[in-house]
Amino acid sequence: MDLSYPPEVQGFREEVRAFIAANVPPDWRGLGALDTEEAKAFVEQWRRVLAEHGYLAPAWPVEYGGGGLDRLRQVVLVEELAAAGLPASGSQDVFGIKMIGNLLLRHGTEEQKRYFLPRIISGEDRWCQGFSEPGAGSDLAALRTRAVLTGGEWVIDGQKVWTSQARSADWIFLLARTDPTAVRHRGITMLLVPLDQPGVDIRPITMITGDTGFNEVFFTGVRTAEANVVGEAGGGWTVAMSLLGLERGDEAATNPIMFRAEIDRLIELARERGVDGDPVVRQRLARCYSRAEIMRHLGNRVLTRWLKGEPTGTEASVSKLYWSEHHRAVTELAMDILGPEAMVPTGRGPLRHYRTDDPGAPNSTASWSTVWLHAVSGTIYAGTSEVQRNILAETALGMPREPRPDRSTR
Repeated sequence: MDLSYPPEVQGFREEVRAFIAANVPPDWRGLGALDTEEAKAFVEQWRRVLAEHGYLAPAWPVEYGGGGLDRLRQVVLVEELAAAGLPASGSQDVFGIKMIGNLLLRHGTEEQKRYFLPRIISGEDRWCQGFSEPGAGSDLAALRTRAVLTGGEWVIDGQKVWTSQARSADWIFLLARTDPTAVRHRGITMLLVPLDQPGVDIRPITMITGDTGFNEVFFTGVRTAEANVVGEAGGGWTVAMSLLGLERGDEAATNPIMFRAEIDRLIELARERGVDGDPVVRQRLARCYSRAEIMRHLGNRVLTRWLKGEPTGTEASVSKLYWSEHHRAVTELAMDILGPEAMVPTGRGPLRHYRTDDPGAPNSTASWSTVWLHAVSGTIYAGTSEVQRNILAETALGMPREPRPDRSTR
């Protein structure tokens, strides 16, 4: 594996550093150093700056509002932004750009690309994802939301759950069963559905952290145009699975940076609390540090395949399983260092609702305790640790498949 960058890419790195220096305050210490309201305002303003320079969707074609960069330069960009403690996108762009935008580039019609992509870049349209249902989480093929084509429109009835940021979204991309006679993975269609219409009922879910980012979304006779199908009608499962391989390159590049910065913050917490000389704490810190370094090499492996245009394969499951279990161990150590104080959180909480807090964040009990709760959920969302282990056992190790009563109908 060659970890060096060619000279012309190093030149682009210098361009990015100059761009950052010209657009952030001279005393910049990372997004995490701002209070909550300041951070929200900065992210919105920074998103506009990124869009103006073609850096918000750096690999998208220029005609759709992107930067037209190749994959390696895209990686360099996100590396430099992460190292500077800067976001690479806005608060809802993981759904708009990373998910549905990239999916439309691969599977969308030209009309869909020309209409939706510029509106995603401008922020005019914000998106959320409608996959999980009360009876269809890890077993997504068991979904019950139905859509029927009537008079040139799809009419949708059903329910989605754990829908992040639905209340601030304008559109949702969802999976619905359009052929009830087809078996499991067949007869499912991905639809683009406007949320501002009668029949859509969004109900917030209060989490243990106090956040209400998750929602239940109910659909009763909700409509969308016949043309708002991604891929082919009945081919939604294949389209949905392609989401799993989208833009894993930037994640493979930034995950190690973010998790290593968190380790540095954890070590500082141990020093602040006077336990950095405790042999048990030191041993646990060493394990966390070692795992973060292993994650960096795993990231390089995923990144290498992504840059070559190869499918990530089982590396995707290895990466998800590894970082989620690692993060749980890191935050558990932080809670042990904080002791009883962690039960009465004070100070500023985390700005991010998944994975690490932002660079520059204070070592407050509110930050660490809330990130710990997020870390617990990290072993559940995007494929539980148990599911990932099954995937690896069956596909990487060749072990017998898990018995299922419906296996014959798949």
